[in-house]
Amino acid sequence: MRARRAHAPLLVAAAAAALAVQALPARAVSTPARHDVITWGASADRVGDGVADRGYRLVVHTSVGGDDLRIRLSNAFGDRPVTFDGVYAGVQADGAALVHGSNRRLTFDGARSVTVPAGATVLSDPLPGKVAAQTNLVISVHSPDAAGPATGHGMAMQTSYIAEGDHTAEESAANWGGTTGSWFYLDAVSVRAPAATGAVVALGDSITDGWQSTSDLNRRWPDYLSRRLRQSTATTVKGVADEGISGNKVLADGAGQSALNRLDRDVLSHPGVRTVFLFEGVNDIKAHTGVTAQDMIAGYRRIIERAHAAGKCVVGATVGPFKGWSEWDPQAEAVRQDVNAFVRSSGEFDAVTDFDRILRSPYDQERILPFFDGGDHLHPNDKGMQAMADAVDLKSLDCGRGPG
Repeated sequence: MRARRAHAPLLVAAAAAALAVQALPARAVSTPARHDVITWGASADRVGDGVADRGYRLVVHTSVGGDDLRIRLSNAFGDRPVTFDGVYAGVQADGAALVHGSNRRLTFDGARSVTVPAGATVLSDPLPGKVAAQTNLVISVHSPDAAGPATGHGMAMQTSYIAEGDHTAEESAANWGGTTGSWFYLDAVSVRAPAATGAVVALGDSITDGWQSTSDLNRRWPDYLSRRLRQSTATTVKGVADEGISGNKVLADGAGQSALNRLDRDVLSHPGVRTVFLFEGVNDIKAHTGVTAQDMIAGYRRIIERAHAAGKCVVGATVGPFKGWSEWDPQAEAVRQDVNAFVRSSGEFDAVTDFDRILRSPYDQERILPFFDGGDHLHPNDKGMQAMADAVDLKSLDCGRGPG
């Protein structure tokens, strides 16, 4: 990408091979160690059916900056292979239009096209150049043969764009007239960053997914957390991946696979992950399927055990109040209270963030504070999302269990 310096979130790396050997000292020159770190992620699920000869221009927001960008394409829920013959990465200017000179082709094992088997994912080759933190990155993909169940993320809270035919190489918005509120086939973006840099993955439901936050402004609580981390010197955790799915449960499949069943793919498989931030359980509790507090605690323990076995820290969050939501009743509230008592006092998490305490009203602790209520008595608004992110002890994300 040959973008001007004023528009330099994604730059072509300068060649350094021309250094005069005789001018160098005899001792070896060391290069600081670097590794891959996830800078954006979204949980994979089924999102309708694939359409042949359609392009998607997907807008995603980076967390940590770095170089050698790579993307992961997912066909996890497909029942047949899907081919991508045009895949590009650029920087958003406005809408579907890209910053001039920023759109560059991605390759896969050196090839311009790739076929992803049913149930599989593929990782692109590194794209030389730098990617800035907090940038609206645009990944454009085209498939000539997509059909059957499509894989993606249904509730993006972000406008992306659709084109008929392959217009992935174009920087103009002229042929990208359709819009979508979902992400298709893309489930992760990573960059190469200093070896000390780590990432946190937020594993959750619709609150983590951002429902009731303002679309297109990156006001989910993990977005606010990402901005705090960027400015902080308290931790080297800088990457944030939002792996929330609306309606998701810890124990049972339904709105996406359960947290237990998607933990490996949506969390542990990502590069550079140091910490799992577990904030999930309200959907299990309010569904009235007979789930008890002990069932929930057993599910949490399995997630903790698997994450610890992979060398990751686990921060647990208490389940927020939801009195006033149609499924609330005293029985569900009793389960929530018992679950939260475990999260707060068991000592089995590496750290705890008390979202219940932050969100609840002092006048009725079973209800969300009206100032934070998105309107349905369950999901926080933008102010509530920010308050949640502000409540996270940033040092707790770096518990020292080992590098990501």
